[in-house]
Order: sequence, then C-alpha cells, then structure tokens
Amino acid sequence: MGWKGTVRSIGAAVRAAERDAKRRQRELERQEAHYAKMQDLEQAAYEVDVYENHLDVIQSIHKECSPPIDWNQIFLSERPQEPQKTNNNEAKAQSLLYSYKPGLIDRLFKREQKKRQILSKKLVEAIKSDELEYSDKISNWKKKNQEWDESVTMAASLLDGKAETKIEAINDLQPFSEIANLGSSLSVTVHDNGILEATINVHASEIKSLLKSGKLSIKKMPKGKFNEIYQDYVCSCILRIANELFAALPDNLVLVTALDELLNTQTGHLEESPILSVALSRSTLAHLNLEAIDPSDSMSNFKHNMLFKKTQGFHLVERISPDGLSYK
Repeated sequence: MGWKGTVRSIGAAVRAAERDAKRRQRELERQEAHYAKMQDLEQAAYEVDVYENHLDVIQSIHKECSPPIDWNQIFLSERPQEPQKTNNNEAKAQSLLYSYKPGLIDRLFKREQKKRQILSKKLVEAIKSDELEYSDKISNWKKKNQEWDESVTMAASLLDGKAETKIEAINDLQPFSEIANLGSSLSVTVHDNGILEATINVHASEIKSLLKSGKLSIKKMPKGKFNEIYQDYVCSCILRIANELFAALPDNLVLVTALDELLNTQTGHLEESPILSVALSRSTLAHLNLEAIDPSDSMSNFKHNMLFKKTQGFHLVERISPDGLSYK
C-alpha cells in the first residue's frame, strides 16, 4: 500500500478518537436541525452552548493530529513480490476427472460419457479460472508496484530535503483543514536552507451569554478575557500546525508564524503583521503532554517571539529568521 493509502486506512481510527470538544460540537450540529422548533429560551440556551463549545474547540486544536508517516520505513521497504502463477483450480478439477469411476447407476443409465464430458468441461473452466486469477494478481501487483515506486521516490526526495516535494506532500495530505474551517487561512513556504515555515492568519470573535431574562445577548467579549482566549487559540494553532508538519514530513524543526491585523501608528491603517513566531523542534513537541498543557504557557519550551499583555493583547514582533537553523 502506498503512503496515501496508509494515511487513509488509519485516518478513520484517528477521527474516532477525537477530543471531547469536537464530539460535543457534532452533537450540537445534530440539534441544529430542530432549532426552528425551539422556544426563544431554548434557542438562546442552544446558541450559548454552541458558542461555549466553539471556545472549547478553538483552545484545544492542538490535541488532535493526523497519523504520522514514517518516511524512513517507506524508503527502506521492499518492492512488492511478483505473484507466481498457480493451477489450484485446474489440479482440483483434473483430480475429479481422473478419479471418476462410474457407479452402477451411471452404467445402468449409460451416463458415464456425459459425466466425463461434464468433468472435462469443468477442467477447461478451471484452467480459465486460474488464468483469470493470475491476471487479477498481476494487475494488482502492477498497481502496488507503481504505488511503491511513487512512495519510495517521494520518501527519498523528502529525506533529501527537496523543497518542492515538501510542498507536494502537504498539498496531497491537506493536514490543515480543521484550522481552515475555523476561519484562519494558512500558507507554507520553504526557505533556501530547507527550513519550512507555515504562516497562519488569525482573527477575532464575539461572546454570547444568557441574560437573566433568558434572552440571548450578543456583546463584545471583555477585553482581558478575550485576549487570554485569543492567545490560547493562536498558540493552540501553532502547536497543531507544527505537529501536522512533523506528521507529514521527516523534518525535525519547523517555523510557524501567526499574523493578525495590527494598527500601524505611522500610517493609521491596519496591516497584517506577525504577532507570534516560533521555531518548534520535533523532539521537544513530542515530549509535551498536549492533553494537559496550557497552549500559551507551552511557548516557553521553544524559541519564540511574542509580546503579549492581557489588557492590550498581541503586539508586533519580528519573524524568527531561518538563518542558522537546520531542519534535520
């Protein structure tokens, strides 16, 4: 099986182990069909549940990841063996024909010749069946052989650090679909020294809460609370992106930079600017307990640029330079 087939085959098992927040999200999505029939109070409560679940989801993005691909194992794997032709069906049919001995009834009703004709016909059919089975095996072997060639060629290219192959693998695997569905866009580039950098564009949100009257209130989230949640969301995305890259590629270090619109005080305009830039190593990330960490606090485990204040949120920072870093 090629690397794409391997990923597809175990993807279902990974999705089955999705985090609690995602399971709750799916439950709420099922309830959405009955939304129109709810009373006002029920609708308000439902919308709050949806939003609170959304907050859980965006702060726990890092807890899931696509299945990892072992490119070293793929590169060292053996070519599929060509199948050998067998005559099992023929041998069985031939044995029945040669061992046939007419009984009393067959001799009495002169059915011996007809029985031998039937057995001879089955022998011909058995030979054709063996040919067909062998043809199917050869066809399947050729397909597996082609997949093996593609997989080993890609593995060799990735282990050699080829930039175009890294991008090709990411485009094929599409590992960032969940983050994209949450409203953030993402792009990937490879620097001249082979270091891969992912850049994610993030954005703000609103908070929903029930008033005592039961009516739904949509209001801007208190700044301090929003900033903390937003920081966790950004850092959770950073961790997830790095983990997805390590699952898809053999690299041992990647850069991930988050952008947001910040006010340029010189021009008075909002501009896309880096708010967090992190150099993440595979080994360090692998040793973190992602179920228990605080995403924002976990950034201290890596080389990173982040200027954050609870009352003001993120400030402009410099991207970490790939110079002097190694992906191996």
